[in-house]
Amino acid sequence: MSEPGILLTARALVLHDLAARGFDDAAMVSALEDAVAERQWWLDQWPDGGEHIAGLVAQDVQDRLSDSGVRWPRCTACDDLSTHELRIEPELGPDPHWVCERAGISVSRLGQLT
Repeated sequence: MSEPGILLTARALVLHDLAARGFDDAAMVSALEDAVAERQWWLDQWPDGGEHIAGLVAQDVQDRLSDSGVRWPRCTACDDLSTHELRIEPELGPDPHWVCERAGISVSRLGQLT
């Protein structure tokens, strides 16, 4: 896949998950756009790293939101009622998916949250 295609796919996957949890307002989409733009440089430096981009963009957005006090995406899959978020695994690798680290369960592939 071409570099623009890789970045657009990553954007679409993360945008889906933002929307699935009601976080697709202008500020959240702006955080996504910034993350995608910054990953362009990373992809330029490591063209063979395209399979890692989607997970990295998701982590970047999650970090940006966390820095502003927003926990996304919140876990709704386990029995732990305290507020906690899902994490992307693998941290650097293909086929990124959301996991609940507290329960040790895989919840959804990136781009397929409900």
